[in-house]
Amino acid sequence: MMCKKMIIRIAKKEDAKQLLAIYAPYVTNTAITFEYEIPSEEEFRNRIIRTLEKYPYLVLEQEKEILGYAYASAFKGRPAYDWAVETSIYVKEGVHGKGIGKKLYTALEEILKKQHIINMNACIAYPNPESIVFHEKSGYKTVAHFTKCGYKLGKWYDMIWMEKMLGPHPESPQPVLSIRDVME
Repeated sequence: MMCKKMIIRIAKKEDAKQLLAIYAPYVTNTAITFEYEIPSEEEFRNRIIRTLEKYPYLVLEQEKEILGYAYASAFKGRPAYDWAVETSIYVKEGVHGKGIGKKLYTALEEILKKQHIINMNACIAYPNPESIVFHEKSGYKTVAHFTKCGYKLGKWYDMIWMEKMLGPHPESPQPVLSIRDVME
């Protein structure tokens, strides 16, 4: 049996339709995202473009079909937080457990290290045992637990923050580079 090759690449604005199709069930059926309404394709395209101004936005595709995506965004907007990012990952329904998330996060980490990012932070609705186990296996540790801070689908949800360090915290860290600087 021949294995179909999976390719990880930087997202393009033209991927918005496929990425939105992956994201939409998370919005309508879960508390994995606290967004209530599915964004328009144009809004989603703009999110990709804004993210790629500074951070990686990766897709994993197999035979031109996108099976998942992961990206980093600013942890907070102030300069002292530049070395920390928030990570997000979404995998298409029906293809969980095939290593797609692991491949995406591994590639994301490699790029973030080149950008001089040190802290990776993931915000996870609680309970969400699948995501928590996935992040633990990826080296994340729970660092915060907030009680009933999100309301969706008729229920209050806690939220946890999980964190992974990509390296030591030097006394004088190197400036953070943009995605364009490390991908050229």
